[in-house]
Amino acid sequence: IEMRAPMPGKIVKLLVEEGGAIQANQGILVMEAMKMQNEIKSPKNGVVRKLCVAEGAPVNSGDLLAIVE
Repeated sequence: IEMRAPMPGKIVKLLVEEGGAIQANQGILVMEAMKMQNEIKSPKNGVVRKLCVAEGAPVNSGDLLAIVE
């Protein structure tokens, strides 16, 4: 599953590492948008195959954040 940015913002913190196991509803990263911090969560159990952003990186709506398999 490709995780995409729901809106423009900035990546504040990565909560997982590539290759790590992840549970459904577990936070993948924290994104700041419109002066609010939002935790982006995994929709399913799986493995984080790729993190496509770094802490401090700006993102636009629809940008690829991570891939969970």
